[in-house]
Amino acid sequence: MVYDFDGTLAHGNMQEFGFVQAIGKDPEAFWSKTAELAVSNDASPILCYMYLMLQEAKANGLSLKRDAFRKFGTKIAFYRGVILWFDLINRYGKSIGLNVKHYINSSGLKEMIEGTSIAKRFEKIYACSFLYNIDGVAYWPAVAVDYTTKTQFLFKINKGISEISDNSRVNEYVPRDERPMPFERMIYFGDGETDVPCMSVVKEQGGHSIAVYGQTDKKATALRLVKENRVDFACKADYSEKGDIYPTVCRILDKIRADYNLQTYMK
Repeated sequence: MVYDFDGTLAHGNMQEFGFVQAIGKDPEAFWSKTAELAVSNDASPILCYMYLMLQEAKANGLSLKRDAFRKFGTKIAFYRGVILWFDLINRYGKSIGLNVKHYINSSGLKEMIEGTSIAKRFEKIYACSFLYNIDGVAYWPAVAVDYTTKTQFLFKINKGISEISDNSRVNEYVPRDERPMPFERMIYFGDGETDVPCMSVVKEQGGHSIAVYGQTDKKATALRLVKENRVDFACKADYSEKGDIYPTVCRILDKIRADYNLQTYMK
C-alpha cells in the first residue's frame, strides 16, 4: 500500500502544523509566496517551498536541525482512523494469508513525517529531504519529489530498490514475474492532481488506486477521476472500520488473494 501524505493521511499541508506559524506567517501567505517565487523564476514549486522553509527559518531564528523539523511533525493532525489503520488492515491481511506492507510517496518533507507517530509503520518513506552540514544544519535540498518523481518511486518499490540515490537499477530490465512487489498487488492512495500519474500507473499496471477526499470540495475531483477511469474508487478520508476505505481495501485484498490462488492453481 503506497500513500501520498498531505491531504491523504493528514489534514492540509504538513508545514501548516506549527512551522508556518513559527515563522510568523499564515498558510495562505506562505504558499502564495512559494507560488510567486516559482512562477517568477519558472522554477519547481517543490524546490521553492523547500528554499523558503530554509530562508524563513533562518530569518526567524528557528533551528534547521533534523530534530527541529521532526518536532514540527509531532503536531500534524491525521484523518479519522489513521493511527489505528495499520493494525486494522494488517490484521485483515494476515487473516487471509497476506503480508501487508506500507510506503509513503510524498512531496512533503521526510523529516517532518519521521516525527509523526505513524512513521515507524512504513517500510520506506519517499519524500523531500534536506542535506545537512557537519553541524547537522540543513542547507540544501537533497531530494525534491514532484508528481513525476513519484512515479519513479513506484518502480523502485516494484523492483525492491530502497535507495533513492540508485538510478541505475531502477532502469534495468527485470521480468515482471521476478519483481518482488508486483504492481498487481499495489494499492495507491492519493488526494489530488499531483497523484494522478501514480494512480494511473498503478491502475494501468493491474493494481488499484483510491482517490481520497478529506474536504467536500475535493469530492467532485475524486469522482471525476473515477469517471475518467484514472482511479478505481473515490472514498472519504475516514480510515476507521466504519469508513468507506476499510471495506474497499478489504475487498481489494480478497481479490489479490484470489488472483494469487488462481495463478498458483494454473501452474
